[in-house]
Amino acid sequence: MYDFKETLAKFEAILKQQADRVERLKNEGDFVDYTKLQKIVIGVVGGDGIGPMITGHAQKVLEVLLADDIKAGKVEIRTIEGLTIENRVAKNKPIPDDVLAELKKCDVILKGPTTTPQKGDPWPNIESANVAMRKELDLFANVRPVKIPEQGIDWTFFRENTEGEYALGSQGVNVTEDMAFDFKVITSQGTDRIARAAFDFARKNGKTRVTAVTKANVIKTTDGKFLECCRRVAAEYPEITFDEWYIDIMTAKLVDEKRRRDFQVIVLPNLYGDIITDEAAELQGGVGTAGSSNLGKKYCMFEAIHGSAPRMVKEGRAIYADPSSVIRAAAMLLSHIGYAEKAEKLSTALEICGQTEKKLVMTGRSDGATGEEFANYILETIERL
Repeated sequence: MYDFKETLAKFEAILKQQADRVERLKNEGDFVDYTKLQKIVIGVVGGDGIGPMITGHAQKVLEVLLADDIKAGKVEIRTIEGLTIENRVAKNKPIPDDVLAELKKCDVILKGPTTTPQKGDPWPNIESANVAMRKELDLFANVRPVKIPEQGIDWTFFRENTEGEYALGSQGVNVTEDMAFDFKVITSQGTDRIARAAFDFARKNGKTRVTAVTKANVIKTTDGKFLECCRRVAAEYPEITFDEWYIDIMTAKLVDEKRRRDFQVIVLPNLYGDIITDEAAELQGGVGTAGSSNLGKKYCMFEAIHGSAPRMVKEGRAIYADPSSVIRAAAMLLSHIGYAEKAEKLSTALEICGQTEKKLVMTGRSDGATGEEFANYILETIERL
């Protein structure tokens, strides 16, 4: 006979934790107005593996583009150390307290990839730094654009960032030797704000269609709540067409040349958003070309969507890592804090360098360009625009 008392006690603690979070969500404030800040502080976090190298290239691009305002004291760029896997393990925290304190002194953050331990790694089972940062800074909207003009593709994905399976990913329970449970949480408040972010973006950017992606026919309770909330928000935007797709068929339709041009803004729960945006990025040229923003009411973080590539470092190829993803994230950062023209120039330069002109090619090896060479190519291209 099984004894579930310990498991039930753990589940009760998780329920209380999430109930407290819901109460906080009910009382959150408004978004920061960057035009009212005397100085915008941009924190740059290198992370692990190839992270410090590619993030350094992106920082150089920002420093060139913002040189005048940095000199005038309107913008400050700070390098924040200590988010390495070694330091996180030493402190036994996904984000060490001193690092988190420095992050909270910034208005926006540009972050390189960080290593998340998995079973079999030499590292202990600490939580993902990304997941922890999203929770600590309440970065609820992960926004990933994918644009391929020659194929008629212009997608913007709004992935809910603080709920779903990932929010409780390190709190699963081995009930017995033969049975393990993980948990998924969806709240009305969490879904409402990601849905509104997607519909507001669509309205402000002339988009005519928002698509919700779930598996509500099978995952009826949590995915059902997500879909129900999206439908409710959609009713407040009558000028925007709203439709619903299941995650499995959506992965197929993104590679369907007849249907994929129809999609514009896509809103998804956490896990589905993580998977499908990698697929979308691959169509654009690979996950190394895609950036993302993580938006909250007070803080925002911009990052590459790929991992820390420890194998590249081990093989001595870090200098050949493609910085395009984190530089694209830097373009999104610029746009978010009010530098729309500079952001557009940087995005255009990335498309020219990576998709059309291609004077330099990134291969990740010595037969291609180094990250530094490619970053300089982007800056030279900006000067020509």
